Amino acid sequence: MNFDLSEEQIQIRDAARDFAENEIAPSTVQRDIKAEFPYEIIKKMGELGFMGMMVPPQWGGSGMDTLSYVLALEEISKVDASVGVIMSVNNSLVCFGINKWGTDEQKEKYLKPLASGEKLGAFCLSEPEAGSDATAQKTTAVKDGDYFVLNGIKNWITNGSTADVYFMQAMTNPELGYKGISTFLVEKSFPGVEIGIKEDKLGIRGSDTCTIGLNEVRVPKENLMGEEGSGFKFAMETLNGGRIGIAAQALGIATASFEAAVKYSKQRKAFDKPIADLQAIQFKLADMAVNTDAARLLVYRAAKCKDEGKKYIKEAAMAKLFASKVSVDNSLEAIQVHGGYGYVREYLVERYLRDSKITEIYEGTSEIQRIVIARELLKSY
Repeated sequence: MNFDLSEEQIQIRDAARDFAENEIAPSTVQRDIKAEFPYEIIKKMGELGFMGMMVPPQWGGSGMDTLSYVLALEEISKVDASVGVIMSVNNSLVCFGINKWGTDEQKEKYLKPLASGEKLGAFCLSEPEAGSDATAQKTTAVKDGDYFVLNGIKNWITNGSTADVYFMQAMTNPELGYKGISTFLVEKSFPGVEIGIKEDKLGIRGSDTCTIGLNEVRVPKENLMGEEGSGFKFAMETLNGGRIGIAAQALGIATASFEAAVKYSKQRKAFDKPIADLQAIQFKLADMAVNTDAARLLVYRAAKCKDEGKKYIKEAAMAKLFASKVSVDNSLEAIQVHGGYGYVREYLVERYLRDSKITEIYEGTSEIQRIVIARELLKSY
């Protein structure tokens, strides 16, 4: 598999890097401290085409491949993982889902403004009693003439209070179990949509996470995605691509941690020489470099498989599992290299640790990724 980047892919990567360093970096620390959503930054990203990168231009997107998206998301996440996850959800989950399964009418009404950055999307699957077990949906959707009436609670929703459009999973036929789950496009403006309190999180504090309540929400039948009962399949296939996005986010954090450790090790002196000259530090940097490159290859492989139309379930799960672990490990080692300075806000590595941990949890925990990988492996042998 060839990972040589095209001239266009290099330009996209460099454009994302420049935007992250010049537009995102100056406000990252304060937004983390105050847990502020980056409204103006997301608006600019939409104007530059970063919010609908894999959507065809016909529907308001940039028409890029998955690898280009991964390259851009990695650069954004190196500077601010909060912005990275906002970008990931809108691209990997919402825009991807509508582009693949939506009708032309749904694409015209919802995909165009989402891909162009005019609007923001959210993906609503998790519930108080349905996290890793996504089949245990309690939210219901009852048909009533030309509408479905939705009732229930969704939690841990990224872009929860800032999104304009929600992908909502709900039970249309509880007797069928997971085969009775359907997917709906729900607008925040629909009566009965209740926005909960924004969660006060350990990391990715600039992103918006909250609970969404549905109280007799009437959703037009034309907002049903696909057929009734196809919601679980829709959610799982969408999450397969979403895992590539989160893996790219984790890779960005891992790279930032590594680069910060290298830079500090050359500046900090101990025993009359830079600590980079100490073998103990060199071993840490070597391990961080190897693991980061290995994660990058797994992430790029998953993206290439998706672009080439190959099956990528196992590859996406492997990329997310390993990249998220490297993200956490690298951030811990970066703090260790910085010593006491790594424990304070003045140096960025403490934020890298706080931001990295969630990559092992959302869009499928590391334990779920191992289940997915094992299941796919056993099919092959």
